[in-house]
Amino acid sequence: MALPRFLPHSSSCLLSPLHNPWPLSLLNAAGGRRIVDGSAVRVRIRGSLAPPESAVADFWQWMSKKGAVSASSAVVKPGFVPEGLGLVAQRDIPRNEVVVEIPKSLWIDADTVAASEIGRLCGGLRPWVAIALFLLREKALGQASPWHPYLNILPTTTNSTLFWPEGELSEIQGTQLLSTTIGAKDYVESEFTKVEGEVILPNKDLFPSAITLPDFLWAFGMLRSRAFSRLRGENLALVPLADLVRSSLFQVVQLDETLNIITEILINHSSNITVEESSWEIKGKGLFSRELIFSLRTPAYLKSGEQVYIQFDMGKSNADLALDYGFVDPRPDRDAYTLTLEISESDPFYGDKLDIAESNGLAETAYFDVVQGHTLPPLMLPYLRLVALGGTDAFLLESIFRNSVWDHLELPVSRANEETICRVVRDACKSALSGYGTTIEEDEKLMERGNLGERLGIAVRIRVGEKKLLRQIDDAFRDRESELDGLEYYQERRLKDLGLVGEQGEIIFWETK
Repeated sequence: MALPRFLPHSSSCLLSPLHNPWPLSLLNAAGGRRIVDGSAVRVRIRGSLAPPESAVADFWQWMSKKGAVSASSAVVKPGFVPEGLGLVAQRDIPRNEVVVEIPKSLWIDADTVAASEIGRLCGGLRPWVAIALFLLREKALGQASPWHPYLNILPTTTNSTLFWPEGELSEIQGTQLLSTTIGAKDYVESEFTKVEGEVILPNKDLFPSAITLPDFLWAFGMLRSRAFSRLRGENLALVPLADLVRSSLFQVVQLDETLNIITEILINHSSNITVEESSWEIKGKGLFSRELIFSLRTPAYLKSGEQVYIQFDMGKSNADLALDYGFVDPRPDRDAYTLTLEISESDPFYGDKLDIAESNGLAETAYFDVVQGHTLPPLMLPYLRLVALGGTDAFLLESIFRNSVWDHLELPVSRANEETICRVVRDACKSALSGYGTTIEEDEKLMERGNLGERLGIAVRIRVGEKKLLRQIDDAFRDRESELDGLEYYQERRLKDLGLVGEQGEIIFWETK
């Protein structure tokens, strides 16, 4: 049995319907968010300065002209908050009140692209690629673009690991996050190479300036960080104004007007909010209208001057949050480590094992996310036993056991089988731990010292989380190794079923007369 592979498995580059926009801000004494006067304090939102006040004013005026908001009676408005821009309550707002309604005519989605001058070129492209091209073309048009007021408030970068240079990426050496980040960037590069050759270069007259790979990566990062769940994949859409809403957790570095870092804060704002999608919905604009609108509600009571926020990405790990948004959650249950197992094609029982796996909802390759403080995923041990099955245990692969083999795999099969899975998993843990440049203890000292800066703080938190999980996995299988002599295996269970084992565990023989 080969070593398990500890690799990321999520298709982090396909913009599947999993996410929502940026994270959040600071609590005041009343439990809301302090709003910072943009003229007095400049703020860095994960590596990017907030837009100038004039750009925000132009954006708000644009939204008003489009009929999406009423400048005189708006419930919320864009406002400067410690981490950049947010939606700020203009009065006390009760729970579940609608605060934003954005018509589909103001969304940037596949229909927007199709109706544009480059629409005919984008019909066969992935939705995110088509929208990325649209964003970059409109951005290059500058004030000539009807979307300029919105594009002008988008950050130039974030603290997502997608935008880390090589030196900063070295801080996550050995992590699954590094593998995922490199995989995502490679994917973006391959898509760019393809679209550059097939669309951009043959149609230079439609693109006012050259589009580079960094430009394309920026567009990918904006889409990944700002699209709400259910508005991804084939339904990918950006919703101006609504995408200023924050998540319940964020990392913020506040700066004074001289742009010197003065403090770093990591706060959980709304642990009581446990549902994401109840805060927003897509519905018809009216009884006799077919136009859709994006409707956003406040999930909690807000006082005037506080920032609107919702919970999102509750199922995401810290590695996912770091990749998408450039922040991490301090709660240990956000740390996850993916164990990748596979049935080798060189296995003499490959066909039988694959058939059994597929009959039980698994495949040739299976991914198991181990979460800090949680037990092992329930299907992990049976799959491990299946992969390791061989020798005298291979009789369980015979067709007569096909309908019951998984039940047998949910319990220890044999001492040899159980010993094998313990050994290979522990070896894999040791190998993975050797790939990091620091120990847990060294990283914890760095965290205690503080003042790490935004990106190093993310890197250290990710490293510590992954290494603790590797220790957790190793401890679980070390404990299992120590219990091997006391476990009950298939043969003992079978003898008991046949009534051939006594109360003390002795084997009973009947002699014929």
